[in-house]
Amino acid sequence: MTDDRPRITHVYAGNTLDRAERERRDEDWIAARAVDPSSRFLPVTDRGVLITEDAVPGLVWTGKAELDRNGGGGEPIFLGLMDGVAHFAVDVTDNESGIEALAQGNGRRFEDPRSVTEYVSALDAGITAQARCQMNWHKSHAYCSRCGQPSEIKRGGQVRRCPSCGAEHFPRTDPVVITLVSDGDWCLLGQSRGRLSRSNMYSALAGFMDQGESIEEAVAREIREEAGIEVKNVRYHSSQPWPFPNSLMIGCHAHAATTEIAMDPEEMSDVRWFSREETLLAIDERSEILKVPGRIAIAFHLIRSWAVGEVN
Repeated sequence: MTDDRPRITHVYAGNTLDRAERERRDEDWIAARAVDPSSRFLPVTDRGVLITEDAVPGLVWTGKAELDRNGGGGEPIFLGLMDGVAHFAVDVTDNESGIEALAQGNGRRFEDPRSVTEYVSALDAGITAQARCQMNWHKSHAYCSRCGQPSEIKRGGQVRRCPSCGAEHFPRTDPVVITLVSDGDWCLLGQSRGRLSRSNMYSALAGFMDQGESIEEAVAREIREEAGIEVKNVRYHSSQPWPFPNSLMIGCHAHAATTEIAMDPEEMSDVRWFSREETLLAIDERSEILKVPGRIAIAFHLIRSWAVGEVN
């Protein structure tokens, strides 16, 4: 049986780089590509990624010579191949003069990874997510978790190896379930404490998966913990890489088995049911009582797909 439902490519999910699994196993090949004049390098800081200020902005890929001329950066992280050319990300956060030289006077600027999605292509947004996730992981895993000694980048950044005890550490991705729960013409939305509090912004309920837990089990647990609602008929909708710092959002829909809210006040500031009519107004930014996340977030697409009747 074929599945004719429309497929969504979310922001940060449009990366078509060939991640070159076979090639990156060869450390000599990686080293040669890292100094190859034809290789391309994406300068990244802990706050932004370098883009052009053209009418249609895009990521800025420099050559090795330009990068070195402006002070260089951290060890290059191999992202993959495009048309046979190796592409790397380079952390230039600690090179303040180089950051200015790379951007100022060249029609370029460093742009926040969230804001960059407003300007660049789906491919560039996806590459931004990959580069940011990998940079975040390497910064937080510079030491071996087994023996505490400094570890080394191997396979172009696909693994860190400890030269002291031989342990290998692989980049982690933190899975998060985010679920739009519905009951007929009503959907369940909430505000987590902190960022969404004290506003009329509400979103689908979400939380990190536990170890040894299925997606369906995580959905049921998170909704029960945050809202006191029991769910049934959990269905997968779509997923989205979320590089803040290195999550994978797993979007689901579920039906409510119970409807009386018993909110966790330590984690949530509010949870309530909203009508389909009000939700449609919020999607069009015409509601006076409800705002929903923007199109960059998978939550928007979960809410919209239910509100317009694409899912039951």
